[in-house]
Amino acid sequence: MATEHLDVLIVGAGLSGIGAACHLQADCPGKRYAILEARAASGGTWDLFRYPGIRSDSDMFTLGYAFKPWTEAKAIADGPSILNYIRDTAREHGVERHIRYGRRVVRAAWSSADARWTVDVERADTGETEQLTCSFLYGCTGYYRYDEGYTPRFEGTERFQGEIVHPQHWPQELDYRGKRVVVIGSGATAVTLIPAMAEQGAAHVTMLQRSPSYVFSLPGRDPLADLIRRLLPPRRAYPIVRWKNVLLASAMYKLSRRAPDFMRRLLRRGVAQRLPAGYDVDTHFNPTYAPWDQRLCLVPDGDLFTAVRDGKASIVTDRIETFTERGLRLASGVELEADVIVTATGLNLLVFGGIELSVDGERVAFSDTVGYKGIMFSGVPNLALTLGYTNASWTLKADLAATWVCRLLNHMDAHGYASVTPQRPEPGAPTQPFIDLRSGYVLRSIDQLPQQGERAPWRLHQSYPRDVMLLKRGPIDDGALRFAPMPVGAPAEPLAV
Repeated sequence: MATEHLDVLIVGAGLSGIGAACHLQADCPGKRYAILEARAASGGTWDLFRYPGIRSDSDMFTLGYAFKPWTEAKAIADGPSILNYIRDTAREHGVERHIRYGRRVVRAAWSSADARWTVDVERADTGETEQLTCSFLYGCTGYYRYDEGYTPRFEGTERFQGEIVHPQHWPQELDYRGKRVVVIGSGATAVTLIPAMAEQGAAHVTMLQRSPSYVFSLPGRDPLADLIRRLLPPRRAYPIVRWKNVLLASAMYKLSRRAPDFMRRLLRRGVAQRLPAGYDVDTHFNPTYAPWDQRLCLVPDGDLFTAVRDGKASIVTDRIETFTERGLRLASGVELEADVIVTATGLNLLVFGGIELSVDGERVAFSDTVGYKGIMFSGVPNLALTLGYTNASWTLKADLAATWVCRLLNHMDAHGYASVTPQRPEPGAPTQPFIDLRSGYVLRSIDQLPQQGERAPWRLHQSYPRDVMLLKRGPIDDGALRFAPMPVGAPAEPLAV
């Protein structure tokens, strides 16, 4: 039986993968493609995470796809609503039939002589490895490990008599009603969990943080968006609201970078107004770093502050000395008693889903490459990777990346090209880390990430308006890409199975 060949192979059936397939069908309708998904269901992050209160930390007018208006009332949506939105999109656009579940891509090898990738895939149902080939490989794998979250080593965990849970592997049978809960962490997951568990019956929830994060509140519903949607049909209202939110978020980010002290005071004032008079804001909500050195934590309708104000939750800023039989002993000598401890301590980054890549027999290390437009990588032909913004909604960049990939594929078809390879900037050109955040999950994995250059197209500007011009309207052949026709003697493409 002939090896199956596809024009485009998408890896991952989450938010990015479903969106990429929709763009591909609309803009490159003749392309044969498939989506390989390692898990048994679509949705990616929004199917994997099941912890209480899971929600977006971006508004759905920007986290939603550009081509499918978000029509529900809440601007900050819960996880199940987002999952339904993704799956509805897949069904409406006929993408579902292209997804092959239980298929984990383990390695991909590029052959310049054949101008194609050979991809090895492990099947969950049989344990066997199957092989297929593709002309273009499109990674929509997210940026973290799905099989394990990050938990630092804590002394004495074996002594604790209660339950220890990581949000990435939340046991659905866990009953915390009437129990004392300690959530270790201060990031987006922690500030989501605490009000949700407090509201759903925990006796008390304590957020234990080593150091504070910036936290700000927005309404769960967007009043201006509601007004615009009452006046205009969805297809006209959606882009207006989307751009309104893009520009507001962009302005906030720029202000944070240009006037960090002012933004720090503004954020602090917003927190202080929502907490009881005399609350120790400077201990618990005043980070040592500047705003947007790490992502800001959004709490819709101030639900975290409400839980603290009502006495259902509290915040402790201290270091853990050891776990004890009854809870945690802190560096200050205080012991926090707990029945359940949640380690909301972060993610493990994983580039391209950990797939082993090689080009003409040479192993590819992403850390040796320079990112091109944040989508392709120097020296790696016919491969794109979706990586969203760090300072805005993931899908904004995912939509633009998919649009640009389709433009690239159509350009190659129009000129008879079989391969495209970003050429590394001139030798000795200065580079810097691909992601400019100082978050722990980034710093732990910085040596695994690609580099970026000092100017376009090798520089990531983290700016949606700028990327609209670059990716939707900029020239495809900008001098940084090397195009090549089909090699003489390359095998004819077998029909897709």
